[in-house]
Amino acid sequence: MRYTGLLISAIFVLLSVFTIAQKGLNFGLDFTGGYLTEFTTSQGVELKQLEQFIAKNHQGEFELTAQGNNHFQLTQAPSEEANNDAWKTAISQNPDINAEVLSSAYIGSQVGDELFEQGCLALFAAMVAVMIYLAVRFEWRLALGSVVALLHDLVLVVGLFSWLQIEFNLTVLASLLAIIGYSLNDSIIVGDRVRELLRIPTNISLKPSRIINSAIKSTLTRTLITSGTTLATVASVWLLAGAPLQGFAIALFAGIVVGTLSSICIAATLPELLGLSAKNYDKQVDQQTQALMDMP
Repeated sequence: MRYTGLLISAIFVLLSVFTIAQKGLNFGLDFTGGYLTEFTTSQGVELKQLEQFIAKNHQGEFELTAQGNNHFQLTQAPSEEANNDAWKTAISQNPDINAEVLSSAYIGSQVGDELFEQGCLALFAAMVAVMIYLAVRFEWRLALGSVVALLHDLVLVVGLFSWLQIEFNLTVLASLLAIIGYSLNDSIIVGDRVRELLRIPTNISLKPSRIINSAIKSTLTRTLITSGTTLATVASVWLLAGAPLQGFAIALFAGIVVGTLSSICIAATLPELLGLSAKNYDKQVDQQTQALMDMP
């Protein structure tokens, strides 16, 4: 099952890369720049009806989202004219809507470019820190497996957003940083258990596949409980927190699912394919035994 999962993961990574290259990402206002207007209505209005009414009084494309009860947010592309306020007047004077504009602001594209560069820099810094930590903590095969699993999780989550064309904004970028931490934690738990079993002298004669299977079985219950409770929390945010955190919750939910699978199918399986065995720890075990014998 681990080998089958590794093959499926490789296929999904290729599909994600292809999707990102072909469709790109649907960058939100945080990165592209544009006009952002928030308003409330005095009575309940369905989103579709309000969208149709605004379209009759608005020139150009726009996106309307519900932020809560009678609270809406409208975004316009930066090419829209700044004085295009006909739709604001229309929703304010309509007695069935009776809207009140809370705020209206313009976000420049230069600010969006800076935010995107800083976000990518944060992701790069986090990846470098993870690689340094893994290089110090694990044998290189286990470290490489954890890094590949981490990259796999990020590519699949970004590929999902590209495929579904979900808005990619700053909150989604923040969720990618959270996914890095979660995926790394899960891979380290499995890797630590593999290393412990490989260091036992009586396991030297066992096949690496049996040792890795035993390590996964011994950590599977903890992994499922941790992932299950975290998914329940993220699902609550997804369903109840509203549109502002929907992208964040979707990214985290997908990241936890693929991160749990990658810690088994990639982080634990790839080192085996690279030749990981108990013999890699023979020298370390002998040195530790000799040190204990030399103690007074």
